[in-house]
Amino acid sequence: MHEGHRQRMYERLSRADGLQDHELLEILLFSAVPRKNTNPIAHELLSAFSTLEGVFRADMEELLSVRGVGKETAAYLKCVGAVYARMNRKGEELPRFFNVRTFSEYVSARLGALGSEAVELYCIDANERVRCSRRFAVGTADRAELEPEEVSRFLALQRPAGLVAAHNHPSAPARPSDADDAFTAQLQLLCSMNNVRFYDHIIVGTDGTYSYFLVGRMEEIRRNFDVAHLIGGKLCP
Repeated sequence: MHEGHRQRMYERLSRADGLQDHELLEILLFSAVPRKNTNPIAHELLSAFSTLEGVFRADMEELLSVRGVGKETAAYLKCVGAVYARMNRKGEELPRFFNVRTFSEYVSARLGALGSEAVELYCIDANERVRCSRRFAVGTADRAELEPEEVSRFLALQRPAGLVAAHNHPSAPARPSDADDAFTAQLQLLCSMNNVRFYDHIIVGTDGTYSYFLVGRMEEIRRNFDVAHLIGGKLCP
């Protein structure tokens, strides 16, 4: 009986706006309580904490005091609440649009405190809105490696109009090394092959940030490492 009911509840998720709070909580608890009717637990939680926000703000001891809530269920709800809180931190929201100076501040806040080198790629749409991001590589204190195949798969999946790259120098100034220049050129080549505009590569260092675009190097890199330029224009039979 539980399986049929759960399937019906899953189907109702396509119209989630029509679900009541206790129904959403009931469905969420399916994952924490696999072989039990979660409807009474959902009602008990809302009775104890009044709202969904109250449920997800509750600490472990408070959750465990609710009838029907064991350690695993309490941990699950606490984890969901922590994820929700982190998603809603203003400082961690993606910038709406790409602007080099404000974006430099954003990636500096994200990467500046890391103790090892990391690489992040940001997808930009045709209206220069920042659509999504992904942290690709976390390496040692002075080196992070990123495979070209990873970038190609990412571009093929996301199909962005543009791309911004950022990485950090945890214990060095924000000056590009020869390896950073080579990495920028390789990224540009991959973007060119996928018809994606490579907007900028920003380096976060101990003394601030470095933008290939702001110092005037991006245009030259885009020109020199464009597929059409390298193979001599259009292919003709």
